[in-house]
Amino acid sequence: MDLSIIIVSYNTKEFLKKCVDSIFEHGKSLKIEIIVVDNNSTDGVVETIPGSKYPVSNFKLILNKENVGFSKANNIGIRQASGKYILFLNPDTEIRKNTLQKMVDFMDTYTSAGVATCRVELPSGELDDASHRGFPTPWNSFAHFTGISKIFSESTIFNGYNLGFKDLNKIHEIDSCAGAFMIARKKAGEEIGWWDEDYFFYGEDLDFCFELKEKGWKIYFVPSVSILHYKGVAGGIKDVSKKITTADEETKKRSQKARFDAMRIFYKKHYKKKYPSWITKLVMVGISMKEKTV
Repeated sequence: MDLSIIIVSYNTKEFLKKCVDSIFEHGKSLKIEIIVVDNNSTDGVVETIPGSKYPVSNFKLILNKENVGFSKANNIGIRQASGKYILFLNPDTEIRKNTLQKMVDFMDTYTSAGVATCRVELPSGELDDASHRGFPTPWNSFAHFTGISKIFSESTIFNGYNLGFKDLNKIHEIDSCAGAFMIARKKAGEEIGWWDEDYFFYGEDLDFCFELKEKGWKIYFVPSVSILHYKGVAGGIKDVSKKITTADEETKKRSQKARFDAMRIFYKKHYKKKYPSWITKLVMVGISMKEKTV
């Protein structure tokens, strides 16, 4: 098996169907398996996916009895995966022509790559900035959330959060990409024990890439191929998808809480010991203040 594609779904039936259709349409040159891990959806996804046109041998549907979150669901899917590479893919995405083949070819060529991503595009055609990230150090985060990074968008000092100084037309290293499209080398994932289940939703992709880089693996951005990402359909808290989200109010509240919980988890895990206590206190206050404004 060339590629195992793991999709974690939660009440995104129609988007998931289009996502799977796009994989079968544009992945014919590869030996692919699709593993959908559903987090106890209530929208009838079980009756819709898989449909009769999907080869049963290439499709697995795992039904969780509760919403266990993104990280844990991915780990459940990994245990069923037999591919040389693992592609973590969001259900609100659509694969485009040549993307899967070229990303597998890239991983074959760049053996130092633990993870790689393609150009992840929003419906507007703009780059999903979460797919081209620097790590959220206290300084990077301060410059981002105060808006300084937008003023000096190409500065290495002020826009380390989104790496605005990088050439988006060339292959290059980044700190982190988004779990919306993340192709991982199985050996690399096994070295770090895959996904940290302390994260429920948000932040886990940053953590995953951080752990890989700590082990010496590289993270790459490959702009020659792309996917479409509607972004935030399941969580319901992204402005770009507020008109098409499938999330109810309870899910939106849970997503917001998970978002800020992830910030705290990431900082305490990776930065607390690196910075003096007064910076940690400022960071925690800043997160709490930001949380109260949403």
